[in-house]
Amino acid sequence: MVQRSIDIEVPSPVVWAVVSDVERWPEWTASVSSVRRSRTGPLAVGERVVVSQPRLPTLTYTVTVVDEGRSFTWEAGSAVSRGVGEHVVSPRAAGGCTATLRLTQRGPAARLVGAVLNRITRRYVRMEAEGLKARCEGS
Repeated sequence: MVQRSIDIEVPSPVVWAVVSDVERWPEWTASVSSVRRSRTGPLAVGERVVVSQPRLPTLTYTVTVVDEGRSFTWEAGSAVSRGVGEHVVSPRAAGGCTATLRLTQRGPAARLVGAVLNRITRRYVRMEAEGLKARCEGS
């Protein structure tokens, strides 16, 4: 599992609006080249999202969980190895919020795939967290 949490000094609804607008991710993180959704409107369970990233194969993620305003999860891969991406926005009592981005490999080949992709996964999750913070805070 690769996970990165980052404090963002704006209210959680602002961060949710940015992180859940997946088609615009290429505007704020170089870890994503393009995103194409199968639907319009808010992310929905069952929706398919095609994500292209530098140095990685293009994958089609299926949205498996949406907790509107708080989190979404999507999965891509096969029965042998599936990448599960979780995106969570949690308000902080002192103001602002914490965004947590997590990628977990599941399946019989998960350990192997995770080991092979560990370095780039860590780099991309860090880039996404930092890009999200910069986009939301306007810097």
